[in-house]
Amino acid sequence: MRRSVHLPTAWLISLGLAAASLAPNAKELSTKGVLLDRVVAVVNDGVVLESELDLETREIENRLQTQHVALPPEAVLRQQVLDRLVGEEIQQQHADRAGIKVTDEQVNAALEDIAKRQNLTLDQLPEKLAADGIDYPQYRLELKREIARQILRQRDVVQRIVITPRELDQYLDHQKKTATASNEYNVAHILIAVPQDAKPAQLAQANTLAHEIDDRAHKGEEFGALAVAYSQSESALEGGSLGWRKGTELPTFLADVVARMSPGDISEVLQTPSGFHIVKLLGRRAAGGPQIVQQVHLRHILLKPTEIEDDATVEQKLSRWREQILSGKEEFGVLAKTYSQDSASAVGGGDLGWTEASAFVPEFSAVVAGLKENEISQPFRTQYGWHIVQLLGHRDFDNTNEAARERAYEAMRDSRVEEATELWLQQIRDEAYVEMRL
Repeated sequence: MRRSVHLPTAWLISLGLAAASLAPNAKELSTKGVLLDRVVAVVNDGVVLESELDLETREIENRLQTQHVALPPEAVLRQQVLDRLVGEEIQQQHADRAGIKVTDEQVNAALEDIAKRQNLTLDQLPEKLAADGIDYPQYRLELKREIARQILRQRDVVQRIVITPRELDQYLDHQKKTATASNEYNVAHILIAVPQDAKPAQLAQANTLAHEIDDRAHKGEEFGALAVAYSQSESALEGGSLGWRKGTELPTFLADVVARMSPGDISEVLQTPSGFHIVKLLGRRAAGGPQIVQQVHLRHILLKPTEIEDDATVEQKLSRWREQILSGKEEFGVLAKTYSQDSASAVGGGDLGWTEASAFVPEFSAVVAGLKENEISQPFRTQYGWHIVQLLGHRDFDNTNEAARERAYEAMRDSRVEEATELWLQQIRDEAYVEMRL
């Protein structure tokens, strides 16, 4: 919906005028022009148009009504929506300047995931969107822009977060001593943001507002409506909802506070570098128990086609080796050590160790699923080249500790990402030229 445009042209379009060089009767048109659209925010060298604001506001109103969240006054909601659109425009401009390109394959993969969650095929998705009044080409374009913004965040926020093994051990030890480790929490959140270089007067103003909102929430005003009206978090227009999260997945500054709350409780005002926070606990439930997974033990040989050896040649060579292994003339491990082009596994005779079959690319996993123990597959192709794979065994594995460690790492990263993202968004907003015209 939104694009960066050269400002003079945007202004002309918004006023329904044409440049003199485009029409001989431009002067006459200038007095009889029809308002087609208007600029509601100037963002660096781009704009947000009123038509975009209207459309986004309607979509959010419909969603909030479906969720039974009380709507704030129309002017307040439109301002919140405009703030979000401005933030997205700033991020899009950063992504464009960074040269981030999103391929059609990436967009298609995202669309397939969206379709799958709705029990649809990719071919059925355009029809479903049309039935909901959504233009498919525009939806695809907006999705492409959203992926670009996600890549930008991955580069500028996520990849800069470092978690050491010692930090992970300390985190796990701390979680064992808290109630959050064995529970999941449904949390809503309000953020009153402050700039990184905030002056004492700005801090005092934000602090006062946060305490006023907290007081209103404690007196019974609907928390979701307050979030929509005042929160400067990315979850604001979802009524502040963060959804169900395991205790270990909560932002670090919330974990201990939420553990002491009961469903329905509202926290006091919490202060972090990103601003002042108010939290409501909507629900609590027990998290899952031990995690048993089925693992497979595999070894493989990988060959990659070249200009000299094409696909057919490589496939034929692997077929010949397979027959020699089955007849006892060759050893799988010896051939893998000598010829396999998977350097990581070749030194171990092609051994891939014990792992879940789903950890591999789909084509590889599909072949493994059809093998019996000690069976060697026919040659098959994946994005990496041609393989033969042998299934050495199955086992049920208690993955609880490994899964807990992996979840802890993701939780630490996500909690830091959440805070770092808020700070990053404030920073790029502070650096941008923004002129509101609502």
